[in-house]
Amino acid sequence: MILAAWRRVVAMTIKELWALLRDPRGRITLIAPPILQLALFGFAATLDVKNIDLGVYDRDRGGYGQALIERLAGSPNVKRIVPLESPQEVRDALDNGKVIAVIGLDERFSRDIAAGRPASVQADYDGRRSNAAQIVNGYIGRIVSGFGAEVKSAPVAGTGDGAGTSVVNWFNPNLDYMWFTMPSLIVTLAALSVLSVTGQSIARERELGTFDQLMVSPLRTWEILAGKTIPAVLLGAFNATVFLVLIPLLFHVPFRGSVILFYVALFCYLFALVGVGLFISILSRTQQQAFLGMFLAMVPLILLSGFTSPVDNMPRWLQVVAEADPLKHFVVIIEGLFLKGMGAGDVFANLWPLVVIAGVTLTGSALLFRARME
Repeated sequence: MILAAWRRVVAMTIKELWALLRDPRGRITLIAPPILQLALFGFAATLDVKNIDLGVYDRDRGGYGQALIERLAGSPNVKRIVPLESPQEVRDALDNGKVIAVIGLDERFSRDIAAGRPASVQADYDGRRSNAAQIVNGYIGRIVSGFGAEVKSAPVAGTGDGAGTSVVNWFNPNLDYMWFTMPSLIVTLAALSVLSVTGQSIARERELGTFDQLMVSPLRTWEILAGKTIPAVLLGAFNATVFLVLIPLLFHVPFRGSVILFYVALFCYLFALVGVGLFISILSRTQQQAFLGMFLAMVPLILLSGFTSPVDNMPRWLQVVAEADPLKHFVVIIEGLFLKGMGAGDVFANLWPLVVIAGVTLTGSALLFRARME
């Protein structure tokens, strides 16, 4: 009895795989876009701001001021330093977009440092490029802070040796944005591939007129849904495996966790996504409706996942809603496995919500499918 049921599930799975893979263009569509998106996010959609034109309004002309300017010019992100001689030139440089920021040093800068007094550095940014300005602010802040720490630790006349400052960034020592971005791409790209496959599955049967054949076939409800589920899970696991290999090799992002824990969490995540995709597909009458429904669901899933902005920064009610988002929980797991070698206890602490979401979505899809068949 059980053996016969599984034979029917295998036959249904093969039929679904054949429907997905028989068309060469379909095979390319399923495999090529995730790889292309990985390359685009890795090489093109960079969050770094490089080749900066930085203005300097130096009224100090002292040794410490020149040392700070040389430190800024030596940054790998700064293309050139633009000397500015008056407040009007500062205003024009920012207004015309010649520079993204201007550093201002007053007349007492070097004298204050030499005398052991606090010295200030003024920075003006082009607010029209808000995101780039914030990143440049971070660059300049680190350079100025490092310069200040060195000056403070240097012996001042009559004061003896000072104390330096040491900054250590855990899990991402160089604050490389790719160490955060690339693991999270496994979450979003796997979701896109799984939802696109499952979202079309039932809708395709309706559009092609084969849904009635499923209704009169000897297949039970769970056998049909299992046959629709397994190909999507296999495709998602294949894409995630490719990413797991390529991300450390091409982008040098370390994977410090357990591969076994990675696949345990991955399959729980994929089954949760399959439940969402099947729900969309069952509600849709055409593949076009399913396609639009998939993108309608995908946007809030990504926005609430913590990939684009931290969940803790969201309003409290949205944080509660985000708990029902499978992407949110898998982002925590995947970043923990890649960057800090998350152990089994921490993985399972974030895994049980995925199991609950998978159970709810798959059960809801099964009940809705049974109701539609009746």
